[in-house]
Amino acid sequence: MDRITTLEALHALYGTPADPALRKVVDRLIPSYRAVLERSRFCILTTVGPEGTDGSPRGDDGPVVTVLDDRTLALPDWKGNERIDSLRNIVRDGRVSLCFLIPGWKNLMRVNGTAALTADPALRASFDRNGVLPRTVIVISVAEVYSQCARAVVRAGLWTAGDQSAGLPTTGQMLADATAGGIDATEYDTASAKRAGSIW
Repeated sequence: MDRITTLEALHALYGTPADPALRKVVDRLIPSYRAVLERSRFCILTTVGPEGTDGSPRGDDGPVVTVLDDRTLALPDWKGNERIDSLRNIVRDGRVSLCFLIPGWKNLMRVNGTAALTADPALRASFDRNGVLPRTVIVISVAEVYSQCARAVVRAGLWTAGDQSAGLPTTGQMLADATAGGIDATEYDTASAKRAGSIW
């Protein structure tokens, strides 16, 4: 494989970004960008640490982030698998990127910035779900925010191609494969279905 190893070689293969592609990037939440984030229930949080990068899906039954002000977002950390890969990365290296999606919307919203982790009682309490609180909250300082063009979503038919999950392995089957049969697929999937009934 012939690798591209210099910026000069890379730039020679691409054109110049169109003016709107550059001017859409701002350092705060303008009203239209804020409206998108306040509607999005799902995002991918990307972090970086000594072991490498991590991309973590984040979802909520309402807005996935709370806008604290035009340069600050709060992302609650709800119960998960206890791996805390993203949280460990944030403690050691605060750089983060988020990609927000909304079903049916052809665009994406991207946020780049830095994050800090807090267990502040008042902030945690603001996310109360019938007495259940996140153990921590990720507070994100916005450095860049901008919309992403629709081409990737349209190309993938993300919202128009319908359910494509038929025939895919279950989580239990993937775990059985990853552990060479060390985890029983049926047993895991049965227990997982029960756990899924309590999202908090």
